[in-house]
Amino acid sequence: MTAGTRGHAEAAPHTRFAGLLVDALGPDAVSTDPGTLQRYSHDYGHVAEPFLPLAVVFAGGVEDVQETLRLAGRHGVSVIARGAGTGVSGGAHATEGCVVLSLERMNRILDIRAEDEVAVVEPGVVNADLNDAVAPHGLMYAPDPASFRQSTIGGNVATNAGGLRCAKYGVTRDSVLGLEVVLADGTLIRTGRDTFKGVAGYDLTSLFVGSEGTLGVVVSVTVRLRYLSAEHRSVAALFPDIVAAAAGVVAIARQRVQPAITELLDSGTMAVIDTLHGTDLASRGGALLLVRLDGHGAVIEESLVRGALLELGASLSEAGDALADRLIEMRRSSRGDEQDDAYRVGEDVAVPRSRLVSYMAELREIAARHTVLLRIVAHAGDGNLHPTFWVEPAEGEAGLVRLNAALDESIRAALAAGGTITGEHGVGQYKRRWLAWEQQPEVLELQHRVKELFDPQGILNPGKAI
Repeated sequence: MTAGTRGHAEAAPHTRFAGLLVDALGPDAVSTDPGTLQRYSHDYGHVAEPFLPLAVVFAGGVEDVQETLRLAGRHGVSVIARGAGTGVSGGAHATEGCVVLSLERMNRILDIRAEDEVAVVEPGVVNADLNDAVAPHGLMYAPDPASFRQSTIGGNVATNAGGLRCAKYGVTRDSVLGLEVVLADGTLIRTGRDTFKGVAGYDLTSLFVGSEGTLGVVVSVTVRLRYLSAEHRSVAALFPDIVAAAAGVVAIARQRVQPAITELLDSGTMAVIDTLHGTDLASRGGALLLVRLDGHGAVIEESLVRGALLELGASLSEAGDALADRLIEMRRSSRGDEQDDAYRVGEDVAVPRSRLVSYMAELREIAARHTVLLRIVAHAGDGNLHPTFWVEPAEGEAGLVRLNAALDESIRAALAAGGTITGEHGVGQYKRRWLAWEQQPEVLELQHRVKELFDPQGILNPGKAI
């Protein structure tokens, strides 16, 4: 989504603050290098001209986080906590006069308790690195966003990230048992537990998950691990169009089969994969459904899935064909960034699975009505879609007006279908204007009161999430 043009922040209000950070944390932990400030001023979400932070702090441990927040509170400086910066909603964008607190150096796996199926990690641990560490124990960390080879567990917690396996294994919140969090005043607290079950008190752990760094800074995460299946089967199904492929998702559900992965790609996304990997998908069909079954029943479930999809007229990969597995990995890298960011808007809506077919059709109608181009990829097993609208740069301002009108209409259509404005990317900066479309005023007010309780000075990631 396109952000408005922003001027660089003036250094005047807090010229001494970077020096105070150096005095407290040491020169290796603080950078004011212009190139570093620029790199850490934004995440993957588009911003025309970001504010530059006063400094970037590279925390090496809990004490650095605590001292940064104490100093920030004392001097009224905002703090934007950041992992790898792979978010796409502007949740880690710098705000005027802020400090960016990078947690990427806090990247230790503190404990793996295989018999308990639990791991304890620092926030800078990369998602894929945790999975590599627990795989020899026959375990996995289930949430797997497309950026899993770059994104950190702390960032996943901040946005309640999802991924390809969500329909079966849930989002990040479903895998987080406990947290250590530094509050705005520097206080370190522990929430949650080490057990799978536990109902003592309010569920503050779930409150922090998905709060996008607005309530506290996560410095340790206790996660639940799942069994890594030695058996899996993958199916690639080509359909004439995306509505027919969406009907395939519903047909699988009617077999009472829960795939680990169900990804839906339209012809535009297939063309992106063809360009990147030399495949010929777009010439063979109008939409692609990728299904992976895991567990001891994978072979039986594969037979049921194949039968359901064949009845719909799909063209299926051969049983055991390794191409289906490779296509799932190709799908992870198919963001399709070849369009100019200024003329493209991509979203992250979710709708009830029963409305998937009708919503897909409505998206196509919206694109046609506003004369914009459309590409769709979806975690179809849980109704989470990533539609991307774009226009050619030559259309200029007139194209942008139609582009944003199509985007707004697609959001309203998702809500009318019983859906949500964000399935896994978070609200960040960009979706705040739609939050009131989804949530009633009383709910919004309660959220602001929670924010004020945890962060009375409003220094934690201001202007984001709520």
